[in-house]
Amino acid sequence: MLHVRSRDISEPQIRQRLRGCAFIVVTVALAPIPASTEDSPSRSVSRIEIQTADGRSVTGRVVVEAVDGGLLLEHDDGRYELFEPATVARRAPGEAPPSTADGELGQKLLATLPPGFDLLRTKHYVICFDTTRDYAKWCAALFERLHDAFGNYWSKGGLEMSGLEQPLVVVIFADRQAYMAYAATDLGAAADQVVGYYNMMSNRVITYDLTGSDVVAAARGRRPGQVGLDILASPAASGMVATIVHEATHQLAFNRGMHRRLAPVPLWVSEGIATYFETPDLESARGWRAIGAVNRSRLDHFLSTYRPGVIEAIIAGDEPFRQAASALDAYAAAWALTHHLLQTRKRDFIAYQKSLGQKLPFAEDPAETRLQEFRDAFGDPREVEQAVYKAAARLASRSR
Repeated sequence: MLHVRSRDISEPQIRQRLRGCAFIVVTVALAPIPASTEDSPSRSVSRIEIQTADGRSVTGRVVVEAVDGGLLLEHDDGRYELFEPATVARRAPGEAPPSTADGELGQKLLATLPPGFDLLRTKHYVICFDTTRDYAKWCAALFERLHDAFGNYWSKGGLEMSGLEQPLVVVIFADRQAYMAYAATDLGAAADQVVGYYNMMSNRVITYDLTGSDVVAAARGRRPGQVGLDILASPAASGMVATIVHEATHQLAFNRGMHRRLAPVPLWVSEGIATYFETPDLESARGWRAIGAVNRSRLDHFLSTYRPGVIEAIIAGDEPFRQAASALDAYAAAWALTHHLLQTRKRDFIAYQKSLGQKLPFAEDPAETRLQEFRDAFGDPREVEQAVYKAAARLASRSR
């Protein structure tokens, strides 16, 4: 794990940068898918315990230590928390993190959530839910399939994945209203536009039971094992499954060594990978099994809205993803670019991804740096864009 000791960034600057990169949020939901560094050898080496001015005792791993004494700390459940210099009254070496088997981590998780939540533990996940256990189990099975497929796909390509130090956390609310009330603290007004998101600061996937707004009432007549069929029978099944897989893919990428949280990973890469994995398979009882299948909604959107320069724009900067008017176009372009590169130049893509994986939290990459790194990996962005468009047109003609 990485510990950055920054001598040129202060706590207010960290806070300002967090506003710009704390969340990866994908809008799929209510519509169809249209410095110097010190590498610590283990998690425990950089763990500290701090006493805060208001009497809290907090133990975690130091992610960033600012020049003015501010700390960005990682809790044992993966959450990041920023401490201003004035709030840190005392610090000392911290004890080893609790085992996931002893229940302590689970109790800490439940303490951060509204009353009524329960836990479902699987090999790689802790699912926190206040919906039916059947629904939680269906989602957990989907997450576990994705976890294994994600690791196998990249490892076979030569990009080794790291293991998980702690299970990944997913929070599932029983209904949309409770989810929106919780998500509003993260997303503000955008909470009613998405059915799920990955929060880079909490390191959690947050979603709700997608089988209906009144899931408890619906569950009374549900047969055991029926929940998967309920999801896949819904007219919105494609978007539901894609949303869950998309956000869980983000979480895996930032926890298995592919990306570093808060590092300048281009959004076309992170969103391109998530859209590459998200394509549902509604002919399968499980709802998802394919990696790299043609994402028809993204493909159609890319071709119908394409304008020259759209791919070069997302390579140079992230702004197209952050503007409502261009976001869906940017996601579609990211899928088209990533699909083309992984289908035709996977070795180059892996090498490029390895270089991105070395970038440090809070580093800054101007547009020219991003463009030059892309040129070094794949050649002239304009020539690549032309190849992407032609490949997308061929895909569309073949799949009609």
